[in-house]
Amino acid sequence: MQEPNKPIKAVVTGGAGFIGCNLVDALAEKGWEVHVIDNLVAGHRENVHPNAVFHEKDIRNLEDMHVILEGADYVFHLAALPRVQFSIEHPIVANEVNVGGTLNILKAAHEAGVKKVVFSASSSAYGDQAIMPLREEMPANPKSPYGLHKYIGELYCRLWSEIYGLSTVSLRYFNVYGPKVDPNGAYALAFGLFLRLRMEGKPLTVTGDGMQTRDMTHVRDVVRANILAAESDTVGKGEVINIGSGKSHTIKYLAELMGGEILHIAPRLEPHDTLADNSLAKQLLGWEPQVSFEEGIAELKKIFGIAD
Repeated sequence: MQEPNKPIKAVVTGGAGFIGCNLVDALAEKGWEVHVIDNLVAGHRENVHPNAVFHEKDIRNLEDMHVILEGADYVFHLAALPRVQFSIEHPIVANEVNVGGTLNILKAAHEAGVKKVVFSASSSAYGDQAIMPLREEMPANPKSPYGLHKYIGELYCRLWSEIYGLSTVSLRYFNVYGPKVDPNGAYALAFGLFLRLRMEGKPLTVTGDGMQTRDMTHVRDVVRANILAAESDTVGKGEVINIGSGKSHTIKYLAELMGGEILHIAPRLEPHDTLADNSLAKQLLGWEPQVSFEEGIAELKKIFGIAD
């Protein structure tokens, strides 16, 4: 039972990163006691809400995790080395952080008596699939160490629920964008490239014909899904849930919304399409996306001072 007048304690790993800092803001606004764990390899200290307690720590250090998670009600585990290419070039260290770090969080959370761990999974676990939309029961087919790490994290979460009774749920994100995105960061993808090129007054480089499609999901919708997953009594047994808009848009359309000249360049090896079936999120969490793609891009352009 929660003690009267005692605030809910939430720990957000990776809380100085793009998605994490947006989640921290929302939790702080709810009046929760929020602790942020981030080693600042990819995150930025200035992103962290002033009311949050910041710990510059590495999730690979189990003893530090034990100390910080003590007394926590919820843990939102977002910390990772998220670049696909980095995981290919540096598979050992990426595995240590993305797999070993996740294992540390689960162990520390269990021993601290945490109510629930919400794990930030990734649609990259699907890899290339012949059928769209992507549904959770499809077999995983990761095409990079990073995608594999995220899939292993899901499996670990489920095992920790089954073996140790730790309540867990994994949310598979699809192409997240929105405020506080780092134009140079791993999550920026085409958004970051196009933002940089627009700010530099250069043509937007679109690979191939630009007809490849992505399910692009606004960060505020992702944040809401995390909070719903934490507070919901219907999940906690290691479920895997897609968090995607359920709509796909071409990269060419994204470039057109960003505005400016478009320059087509040679195609690259990449999945041609992504599209989430988000019916399970609706069923289990009562979650539906609320921010339209057009609204989200218009907001980003305003934030970065890009004129129409």
